[in-house]
Amino acid sequence: MLAYVVIGWLPTLCQDRGMDEAAAGSVLALVAAVQAVGSLAVPVLARRTRDQRPLVVATVALTALGFFGVTWAPIASVWGWAVVLGLGQGLGFATALSFIGLRAHDAHVAVQLSGMAQGVGYVIAALGPLALGALHDATGGWTVPMLGVLAVCAALAVPGLPAGRLRTVGAPASPAPEVVNTGASGHTPN
Repeated sequence: MLAYVVIGWLPTLCQDRGMDEAAAGSVLALVAAVQAVGSLAVPVLARRTRDQRPLVVATVALTALGFFGVTWAPIASVWGWAVVLGLGQGLGFATALSFIGLRAHDAHVAVQLSGMAQGVGYVIAALGPLALGALHDATGGWTVPMLGVLAVCAALAVPGLPAGRLRTVGAPASPAPEVVNTGASGHTPN
């Protein structure tokens, strides 16, 4: 959801804060470029630790700080805040996707987790830009919509922290003990 909000509204937010169109578009490009860097860091970081909760905390903190900065910090500093925002979003997206493989007991469970997470996730994500635009229109400014975005950032920790724990989901039930026919003589038949 937050990525769609950035794509859909960040240039408009920057323009409303006084940037020209080209500069506002460049801020979006910078966020996208830094997202790639954040995403590439996750496989290295996630595999080095058994617990990915620090990645979740970093995602929440960096993304919230980035949104706060691009919205309310002095406009001249928006470039630095765009880097912070992009890093947080890159970490978040790659971490969320990595949880599917890291937490699934096997490939079958990974397929089920992926279908559920991405199916539900993209439906929720599609509503983000629409809701932000509606809040902006209803309030005539960016304060209320961006406070909503910050609330969503904080809410990422609710499913993220439990998902970051070392555990798997969908483990099959333990197999039934094997029954061996010993026959009447007590020996195993050939």
